[in-house]
Amino acid sequence: MYKKYTLDNGIRVVMEDISYVNSVSIGVWVDNGSIKEDKHINGISHFIEHMLFKGTSNRTAKQIAETIDNIGGQINAFTSKEYTCFYAKVIDSHLSIAIDVLADMINNSLFSEEDIEKEKSVVIEEINMYEDSPEDVVYDLLAETMFENTSLSLPILGTVDTLNSITREKLIDYFNNNYTVENLVISIAGNIKVDETIELLEKKFGILKHNSDKNNNIADSIKFTQKIRGKYKKTEQLNFCIGMEGIPCGNDDIYSLLVLNNIFGGSMSSRLFQKIREEKGLVYSVYSHPSSYKNTGTFTIYAGLSPKQIYNVVNIIKNDIEELKLNLITIDELEKSREQLKGNYILGLESTSSRMAEIGKSELILGKICSPKEILEKIDKVTLEDVKETIDKIFNYNKFNIAYVGNITNKEAMENRLKNILFN
Repeated sequence: MYKKYTLDNGIRVVMEDISYVNSVSIGVWVDNGSIKEDKHINGISHFIEHMLFKGTSNRTAKQIAETIDNIGGQINAFTSKEYTCFYAKVIDSHLSIAIDVLADMINNSLFSEEDIEKEKSVVIEEINMYEDSPEDVVYDLLAETMFENTSLSLPILGTVDTLNSITREKLIDYFNNNYTVENLVISIAGNIKVDETIELLEKKFGILKHNSDKNNNIADSIKFTQKIRGKYKKTEQLNFCIGMEGIPCGNDDIYSLLVLNNIFGGSMSSRLFQKIREEKGLVYSVYSHPSSYKNTGTFTIYAGLSPKQIYNVVNIIKNDIEELKLNLITIDELEKSREQLKGNYILGLESTSSRMAEIGKSELILGKICSPKEILEKIDKVTLEDVKETIDKIFNYNKFNIAYVGNITNKEAMENRLKNILFN
C-alpha cells in the first residue's frame, strides 16, 4: 500500500514499501514536457533532461555515472509531452546514494556553455536517428495533424533549428520556471525505511524553493476535425496511421476503451491482426492503441504495409469499424478482454520500477493514486453497454485524421481515395 507525504517546502512524495524485495526504485517526476513549449523553444524540455547529466557543482558527468555504476545501480531519464522523469534503481541499502545523486542533479547542475554546445551535437544525432525510423516519423506527423497549432503538435526532441537557437540564458530561465516544488513529485517503491527516507529527502530536496512566477502553460483547446497529411520518404514500406479523439487521463471511460482496444487491434488475437495479417497476409504490422493526456486523448490505428495494399487494408479497417458499430462485441469477447487486460496490468507491476512509475505518474498527472485492487475492480465493471458507448464516441468519421510516410509518387490521388473511404 502506498503512502503520501509532503516535504516542508511542498514537494509531494509517494512511497510504496515492498518489504520482500531487495531493490528500491526512485523517480523525480517534473510537470514539464513539450506541452509547456512553443515553436521557438521546442525541444528545450528534452534538452534540459540531457543537461542534468552533464555535471554539477559537486560531480562531473563521469562521476554521476560512476557513483551509480559503482553500486551496481541504474540511472536514466526520459521526457514525454507532459512530463520529465529522472529515475534510479539500486539495492535497498544504497537508496541514500541514489537520492543524493538525483538531488544533486536537480539542485546543482552547471549548464556550462561548453557542455551545452557538445550536447547539442548529441541531441541532433538523436533527431537524425529518429528521422531514420519511419514509424516514429509517422507518429510525429499524426500529432502535428491532429493537434495542429497547439503545443501537443510539437515533437518532444524539437528540431535542429530550434535546438541550435537555445542559449544558456534560455535554458536557465526555463529550468527555473518549471523545475519548482509545485511541479515536482518524488516516487519511491521497494524495500524502504520510511522515516529515514523522508528525513533524507527533506535534507536533499528541501532546499528547492517555490517560484511565484512559474510557467503555468497548459495545452491549448483541441478541436478534432478531418485532416490528412503525408511525408515523402524513400522506403519500401508505407507507414500509415488513422488517429481519432480518445479519452483523457483520469476519466473512467478509459477502461472501456482499453477493453475495446484489446478486441479491435491491441493484441495478436485482435480482429485487425487476425484478419489483416493472419487471414489476408496484407501487412507485417497492424495494431491499435489509446494515448491519454491531461485534457484530451487519442486512439490510433497503425499499419506498416506495401503501398499497393493500402486501399485493401483501409477498406478492411473501415469494414471492421462498421461491424463493431452494427454488431458490437460478444459477451465472450468482453470477458476474455477484461481478463487479458487484468493479466497484462498485474504482470506489468511485478518490478519496483513499474510500481514507482505507476504511483509517480498518477500523483503528478491526476493528483491521486488508484490501488491495483481499485483498477482491477474498474476493469471488471466494464459492461457491453459501456463498450457500445465508447465505440460510438471513438469511431466518429468526422474526427478521423490520417498521416502517412513513404514512397508515394501520386500523393493527391491517394489522399483523395483515402478521404473517400474514411471521411464519409
